[in-house]
Amino acid sequence: MMHIAWPWMALLLPLPWLGARFLAPAQPQGGALFLPFAASVATGALPVQARHSRRRVLLFALVWLLLLAAAMRPQWLGQAQPVSSTGRHLMLAVDVSGSMATQDMAGGASRLQVVQAVAGEFIAHRRGDQVGLILFGTRPYLQAPLTPDLATVGEFLRESVIGVAGQQTAIGDAIGLAIKRINDQRTQAAAKGEMVLILLTDGGNDAGLMDPVQAAKMAAGAGLRIYTIGVGAAVQQGLLGTAGNTDLDEATLKTIAKITGGAYFRATDATALQEVYARIDKLEPGAGPTQWYRPRSEWFAWPLALALLLSVPLALMRERA
Repeated sequence: MMHIAWPWMALLLPLPWLGARFLAPAQPQGGALFLPFAASVATGALPVQARHSRRRVLLFALVWLLLLAAAMRPQWLGQAQPVSSTGRHLMLAVDVSGSMATQDMAGGASRLQVVQAVAGEFIAHRRGDQVGLILFGTRPYLQAPLTPDLATVGEFLRESVIGVAGQQTAIGDAIGLAIKRINDQRTQAAAKGEMVLILLTDGGNDAGLMDPVQAAKMAAGAGLRIYTIGVGAAVQQGLLGTAGNTDLDEATLKTIAKITGGAYFRATDATALQEVYARIDKLEPGAGPTQWYRPRSEWFAWPLALALLLSVPLALMRERA
């Protein structure tokens, strides 16, 4: 759809006529030369001169109209596209260590498979936020940087495999990597908004260089709020001994959440994990109402270029005159 950005520029249309009508013509400078034979000069060239004058006027009018058209900034507006307001930069850190292969949360599904299904739905509903993904085991790896492309982040989560980052659990290093990536995002894009990390694990910190509590203090200083989730079946005493997830370091996860102003959640099965993400959704609501944007292309260059092109013969005609 065609759109005129500055239609008020059309008010300048009569400017040349007003100048010719009310401004006095330029007076010749210097003395006049008297030619006694001037009256005998043939006047046959006068009609040709008049024709050249009319052509110059028409050409000048065309150039003026083209310049006005360029000044009015014609634009082509494309189809309206929805653009959600970005409210949060949300990073997910998911444990893919060897213990995530344990099948104790939903029948024959492993802990990681349950997390992939539930967290995938959570990601899909975070429209308007920028979401990233960190996978960690013995070392943390950035699987997806912060991006509004939620489908790609969800796909990376579904494709994650157990042991890809090692068999141990480096919680502190995972938090450190999240701090680094979010700070980089802030620097590059001057990003504003809430910075949130959701860290999900089934164990305790037994690898890496950074202590989880110290990493949490650094995160708090950087304005990063951390929600920690402990997964795995509840510990139960049975005839055959202790069953459930006995490796989970809930004390450390609670401390991390408390230091950063987040919260700790315990998910013993798929339903509990869904409830956890639903609670986080309420604590960290998504972006506001969808806004609309029309991509626009500036077309002022076309009439401007044509006006400049036509000004060349106009200048030549003036010299000959």
